[in-house]
Amino acid sequence: MFYADLTPYGYWNEGEEFTDVADGMRYVAFQPVYERLNIGWLEAGLSWTSGQASQDFGRRLLAVVDAQHVNVMLGLHECDLCPTPLPDTHPWYMPRPGELRASVGTGEIRVPGSPGIVFAAPSLIGHYVVDHGYLPPRQFIEAVLAFDPYGAWRPRYPGIRFPWIPEDAVLRHVDDE
Repeated sequence: MFYADLTPYGYWNEGEEFTDVADGMRYVAFQPVYERLNIGWLEAGLSWTSGQASQDFGRRLLAVVDAQHVNVMLGLHECDLCPTPLPDTHPWYMPRPGELRASVGTGEIRVPGSPGIVFAAPSLIGHYVVDHGYLPPRQFIEAVLAFDPYGAWRPRYPGIRFPWIPEDAVLRHVDDE
């Protein structure tokens, strides 16, 4: 699914759902009051910027991908930039031989930018950067470097690291429904 970088986000308009990464059993869902901008929604055959990202950016981006689970879907999205599909015998969560990150994703990440702006990217963005040489816009790189994905979380939302969750958002358990 392709969306040009820095365009308004429109993939999932049912709000935001952040999953607790500590146990995966709790989540908080809310309608965002910030503007979401697309980053890294790449597709084979369509142009995107390539280049060498700094190692600091790559490490921090992978930390964000590991620390956040946003709008996790039930299906898998396999990278179509990779030259061949994964064989059925290859575990989807393992990197391909010679690659650093798994080439299949299930959700998204959010990175706070300037006030009122959040960058919305697929969880595959880590794979796109470290394995395909995708170079995101400077604004996103700066936001990733400024964001601490392992900083303290708010006591009200344990296991969820994102600073702009509204005060009236409700933490739920998967068994609540």
